[in-house]
Amino acid sequence: MKVKHRLLTAMSLFAFTIPSLSYAQKICVFDPAGTQGDAYSLMKDYALAAKQWGADISLKPYVSDQKATDDFKDGKCDALSSIGYRIREFNTFTGSIDSFGQIPSDSIARSVLGLMANPKLASEMVSGENEIVGVSAFGMLYPMTNDRSTNTMAKMMGKRFGILDFDSTQKETVQKLGGIPVGTSLSAIGTLFNAGKLDLIFLPPYAYKALDIGKGMGAKGAIAKYPVAFITMQIVIRRDKFPEGYGPRSRTWIAAQLDRQFRNNKRIEDSIDPRLWEDLPDADKKGYDRILREVRIGFQRQGVYSKRMASITKKARCVKAPTNYECAQNDE
Repeated sequence: MKVKHRLLTAMSLFAFTIPSLSYAQKICVFDPAGTQGDAYSLMKDYALAAKQWGADISLKPYVSDQKATDDFKDGKCDALSSIGYRIREFNTFTGSIDSFGQIPSDSIARSVLGLMANPKLASEMVSGENEIVGVSAFGMLYPMTNDRSTNTMAKMMGKRFGILDFDSTQKETVQKLGGIPVGTSLSAIGTLFNAGKLDLIFLPPYAYKALDIGKGMGAKGAIAKYPVAFITMQIVIRRDKFPEGYGPRSRTWIAAQLDRQFRNNKRIEDSIDPRLWEDLPDADKKGYDRILREVRIGFQRQGVYSKRMASITKKARCVKAPTNYECAQNDE
């Protein structure tokens, strides 16, 4: 009887501990380079680290940002790792980081992204059932064209710009620049450009390599030395699928990987043929700056972009360039 009693007691204790064991979570991971890409590699390390926070993560890779997002929304994954443009529908605050003209340099990006792990911003990471548990670096967004003579605002008039069809902000921005917006997906934009169906696209160097954009550029193409935005990779989770206190631990870990991500991005950018880079006239750069700012502020007033994020990024810009005309303005 004593042996039987001890056995039942042991079984009861084992059963009691089962709920405390990690629940298996699946993350939909978008990377245009697939499982061989740096973004996916980071998530593999992330999954290992997450075991310390009580999670048992499996990764589901996607080369289509649309499909990854749809599967997350359909409940086929408990979390989504994708570009900030996709994440904005789940969290306006972090989703506004990627807006045009918001972050014009890596140094500003580094300071802003580092803040995303600050406990003072923890409430901004939660939106309904979702929580942002990491904001990482995907790289500067550059204009890329199949004709390097398209290097002034006047010459951009009537040109076909590839834009992400789900993002109305890109459509309005291109129209303000005088271009013709052509809606597509990130997974298809490279194919269209390489086939000559688009004249200009906006991509980070990482995607330039992954989508083999050099084919579409040929001998006449160029990448403008004018970053129009900074692209992030973000992780959004359904809070009820993850352990208590998971978010802060995850954000801290992702923030600690920023040096790694910026190094990877610089390595990729430096690997691009220097002859492809094209300077733009200073007068045109100033004109683009004003247009991007005007469009950005308009979307802030509509509630599409977060005003608090705009305040954070403006402070970061003005620390770097305090004499810039925008630093004396109070409209952002």
